[in-house]
Amino acid sequence: MATMTRPTLIGILLVVMISSVVWAGEKPSDIAKKIAKPFLDKELSLNEVVKFTEQRVVPMPEVSSVEEWEKHANRMRKDVLEKVVLRGEAAKWKDAPLKIVRSGKIDGGEGYHIEKLRYEAVPGLWIPALLYVPENLGNRKVSVILNVNGHDGKGKVAPYKQIRCINLAKRGMLALNVEWLGMGQLKGDGFVHYRMNQLDLCGTSGLAPFYLSMSRGIDLLLDHKNADPSRVAVAGLSGGGWQTIIISALDGRVTLSDPVAGYSSFRTRLHNFSDLGDSEQTPVDLGITADYVQLTAMRAPRPTLLTYNIGDNCCFASGHALSPLLEAARPIYKLYGKQDYLASHINLDPGTHNFEKDNRQAFYLMIGVHFFDGKKFDPTEIPCDDEVKTHEQLLIELPEDNGNFHTLAVDLAKGLPRNAEIPTESKTLDTWREDRRAALAKLVHAHDYQVTKMELHSSEEVDGGTVRRWILSLGESWTLPIVQLEPSKGSGKSEVHILEDSNVTASQVVAVAKKLTDGGPVVYLVSPFYFAHSKISTRDYLFALMISTVGERPVGIQASQVKAVCDWVAKNSKTTVSLHGVGLRQSLIASVAAALGSKSINRLVLEGKNHSLHDVISRNLTVRDAPELFCFGLLEKFDFPQLHALASPHTKVEFLESKSDQ
Repeated sequence: MATMTRPTLIGILLVVMISSVVWAGEKPSDIAKKIAKPFLDKELSLNEVVKFTEQRVVPMPEVSSVEEWEKHANRMRKDVLEKVVLRGEAAKWKDAPLKIVRSGKIDGGEGYHIEKLRYEAVPGLWIPALLYVPENLGNRKVSVILNVNGHDGKGKVAPYKQIRCINLAKRGMLALNVEWLGMGQLKGDGFVHYRMNQLDLCGTSGLAPFYLSMSRGIDLLLDHKNADPSRVAVAGLSGGGWQTIIISALDGRVTLSDPVAGYSSFRTRLHNFSDLGDSEQTPVDLGITADYVQLTAMRAPRPTLLTYNIGDNCCFASGHALSPLLEAARPIYKLYGKQDYLASHINLDPGTHNFEKDNRQAFYLMIGVHFFDGKKFDPTEIPCDDEVKTHEQLLIELPEDNGNFHTLAVDLAKGLPRNAEIPTESKTLDTWREDRRAALAKLVHAHDYQVTKMELHSSEEVDGGTVRRWILSLGESWTLPIVQLEPSKGSGKSEVHILEDSNVTASQVVAVAKKLTDGGPVVYLVSPFYFAHSKISTRDYLFALMISTVGERPVGIQASQVKAVCDWVAKNSKTTVSLHGVGLRQSLIASVAAALGSKSINRLVLEGKNHSLHDVISRNLTVRDAPELFCFGLLEKFDFPQLHALASPHTKVEFLESKSDQ
């Protein structure tokens, strides 16, 4: 443990723009190597984010009666729908009238035909679908099955899905085969799932199109004259399994559910990284509202079959995924006296990620038990390989301007932020700042982090100065690595820069090594959450999604960390600091840190003066590109001008000509 000297404490600069000092006799490349040299345990950031997120996942409630459970279940269902799925404009989308465009029938095979159609999930976004209809239904009421699917590029044409739908129709059921967003006919750049978070930025749930696609599918099925509303089932593989549990837990119309290899508890995922899910699997705030164990238990007392594969080569292998779900749901089913309504099936052949014959027959058996009232029902699959159709045969006409995540976000972003005007009258401006600063802190989930421990990791003397590596602890949550460049004859000023990339050839690192001159400021290169020396060693963007699902926000953590460092420097050095940011990502973090009201930051220096959160959408970025840019609802209430108005008047905001666009 070492005590930091006053010159050391004077400056902590947000590692973004990175202006550094190259001392006489020292080559820039040598300084760059010293900046880039790793000095934290490579798994520390991973271990910290796992601990941080796991302790925030909502626990399964302890209940002893049906009444007690239903009180919890009804609240969770309401909260998930209102606070996760249907936020923002999605609340209006759900009330839009059902629109269906039918485009004819084709012969399926013996005993059924296929109706081609499309339906509108949200305004302007149409879903192609195939309705398998048994012949000679007359006025009979029959079971209806919504068939969803996961990340299979073939989409609705996937043979194993067609075979399932054919078998259901041959058994006298209406089977709807819907296309999933981003697959089959809906495959395209605008439907990349990591772009759903563009909607989040605008204050509307990116999860809504997924949910409403399923909800509208059930509407369509129940609109059929032969539909029996007491016999509604949903089944699907992988992402289809995820869709199945989401709609089955939240929509009371779903009688029977068979999610196949589609999900596990958030806690399970944090120890089995193969299960970490994409944006839709890990939506904003779900983890603090209802974990997947609760969603499974919310199926009670309705028939539910949990299907998993013993050697799954993708995700959600039965060995780790299934038991926690059963352990949570079985006691709830027991409260209802319906233990046998919760079943599980582990596939051994082929045992990989599949919804092939063995898993399909388990599904047929479940349907026979619960939908056919003990009548003779043979779950053996009916051979129908010769009835599987080609992509061309099942093609459905869609509008040329059919919507997608990106086009929805473009429309939502118009006119944002709301109430963008910044008061000019002094007293009104003061009140505005107080109110909006509180709103910003709540929106980004800001933390009042304090530096609780400081350790000098290493120090190297070079010609004209010193390179020090510091490790700061912010309570029990985060460890911040800082590279300090201190000239022996400095200017007495301090800067904090955000280090985004610690690669020795990264533009920031090279710029630091070249730009710093003898007699300059003490520069601190800080690696906040997700960046540079704090980079998560594996699947980093999926852990950033985990941060958001447990009620936190990456940008809130990053900005709070940077603010804590600046405050700490100012307090110990009795001076203020200059905070620098380069490019959109760093500029947002720096601007939020300053806007939160730190009086230790007297200058905010940003490279590039025309940054806007609208750039996230105009550049069609994904959450995988830059997780902190997709803070839920940020663009709805703030853009850079509002953030900078909050930072003023204590912090002077300066702009430098843009030399990069990071």
